[in-house]
Amino acid sequence: METADLKLLEAKLDILISTCQRLTEENKTLREQQTNLMAEREVLMEKNTVARTRIEGMIARLKALEVDT
Repeated sequence: METADLKLLEAKLDILISTCQRLTEENKTLREQQTNLMAEREVLMEKNTVARTRIEGMIARLKALEVDT
């Protein structure tokens, strides 16, 4: 191989290595974001369940008041 070919190959390998490192970091960041979003989703689902239970209780009490009047 000629020197120019080797330099071109080296440059392409450097770009490939850089791209792999960038994608590895991006993947790590995305996985962390996914973990955080899943945790946030769980919290919101629990809050939703609590709110639904409270609202259902209020509706039941209102219906009971309607029956009494």
